[in-house]
Amino acid sequence: MANVIVIGAGLGGVSVAFELREKLPEATTIEVIGEGAEFNFVPSNPWVALGTRTRDDVVMPIAKYLTKRGVAFSPAGVAAIDAANNQLTLGDGSHRAYDYLVICSGPRLAFEAVEGSGPEGFSQSICTVDHAVKAHEDVKRLYSNPGPVVIGALPGASCFGPAYEYVLSLEYELRKRKIRDQVPITFVTPEPYIGHMGLGGVGDSKGLMEHKFREHGIRWICNAKITKLTDGVVHFDELDTKAEVVASQQLEFAHSMFLPPFRGSEAVAAVPDLCNPKGFVITDKYQRSPTYNNIFAAGVCVALAPIETTPVPVGAPKTGLMIESMTTAIVHNICALVEGKQVDSIPTLSALCLADMGNTGAAFLAVPQNPPRNRNWTGLGKWVHLAKIAFEKYFMFKVKRGTSEPVYERIALKFMGVERLKDK
Repeated sequence: MANVIVIGAGLGGVSVAFELREKLPEATTIEVIGEGAEFNFVPSNPWVALGTRTRDDVVMPIAKYLTKRGVAFSPAGVAAIDAANNQLTLGDGSHRAYDYLVICSGPRLAFEAVEGSGPEGFSQSICTVDHAVKAHEDVKRLYSNPGPVVIGALPGASCFGPAYEYVLSLEYELRKRKIRDQVPITFVTPEPYIGHMGLGGVGDSKGLMEHKFREHGIRWICNAKITKLTDGVVHFDELDTKAEVVASQQLEFAHSMFLPPFRGSEAVAAVPDLCNPKGFVITDKYQRSPTYNNIFAAGVCVALAPIETTPVPVGAPKTGLMIESMTTAIVHNICALVEGKQVDSIPTLSALCLADMGNTGAAFLAVPQNPPRNRNWTGLGKWVHLAKIAFEKYFMFKVKRGTSEPVYERIALKFMGVERLKDK
């Protein structure tokens, strides 16, 4: 019987493992290889940084939930992939053979792209829960000794939603503490306009985000290419539409948080003809490698072309709904191969984003993610804040229960006009 290995124990890896277990025969062996023993619900990391969640609130030991459902687990990570011989070398030196490999390895955070950036430098991050914990210590210092704040993203970043969440949620926390008047806030981004988010905008996201920033007194600078960070200072060039530098600037800060560009993991990037130059896995419309017909990939590790050329490079994001769309297609296609059939399932690659803003929020729906779209909608209100909280609780419950897509989730998404797979 088939042996399936999933690399990565994040949102994509856990989702695909549970769904594979539901769909494949019981005799099929499934194993997840994670980097460490914990599952982190990454969308809640901004709350950890701001102190409205603790580390324990957003992580769980994943092994017992996987093994309870008949999925083996190793926390050793993957050191090397021998795709020609269908074998992995794990971080502990052990080996695994596979019939089908699903790569959901997530990103490598490329802080080295900008001198002085990242938790080991002079800016904070919310990309991992441990980064968020460190950021919270810096936020507490800001509360005690208010000063300027600079939030945004580095050149080449592709994930912008958390930066918008973070800056608006931090602004709300400062108002609650009645120290907002002591904290100038600037949003510095490589996006060509506020609300672009690597998607070319969604609905009236530009107008919506400009309204929120004006309403809360947040200054913004677009087409910004950050060149380096030093202690308490961010250095950047502001570009025009021809990508020419119109000004070189410096901003002082007491607290900063910048999202980095992503790269593929080293073990995955080292496989011949599997990845693009940035280490992201090249896939066809079935989420399968064109070179290795038994390797599939989903999530942030997948190569997606930018929506458009911008003065400062920005990438295309991979949202939670898009990732689950990819994983469902992969499961259907592996099941087809196990049954001796041809792959035929194609993900819709739709995007649904719930961005919390303290006591309100913004929702963005793009079907599909890349324009032109069948649906293109934005919404704003306290209901989004409540929906984001509900989604956190629901997804953590779904992981503990060991299910990939309960019927009520499928019905709710269909009601919104969202399907995971394209019609055949």
